[in-house]
Amino acid sequence: MQMVMFVLDDPEHLEALLDEWQAVGVTGVTIIESSGLHRIRQRRPLGARYVFGTLSESSRVKMEHYTLFAIVPDETTVRACLEAAEKIIGDLDGPNTGVLASWELTMAKGVPGKGNSAQE
Repeated sequence: MQMVMFVLDDPEHLEALLDEWQAVGVTGVTIIESSGLHRIRQRRPLGARYVFGTLSESSRVKMEHYTLFAIVPDETTVRACLEAAEKIIGDLDGPNTGVLASWELTMAKGVPGKGNSAQE
């Protein structure tokens, strides 16, 4: 089994991406609103961070993209996820598109129909 992590830069593509991933056999995705170091550094507030004991509006970090996690059965499905993402978003080597990474899982429990070992 493989873990796929995809940082989607443009949230407008989320529904289309999920549809494409489902079409290639991805049965579940965990989605987290996220932001990256570059965007946080760009939005560093000037002046007071706190106003009357609460965070000022300018110091709040805006979550500008989604990070998706999916457990898939094999590297073939990982490549299908990559192709599906690039079909929607374009070449991930371009700016402001996204980042996809995967790694082998040695154990996963709670994945329907998969048992608890990557070797099964």
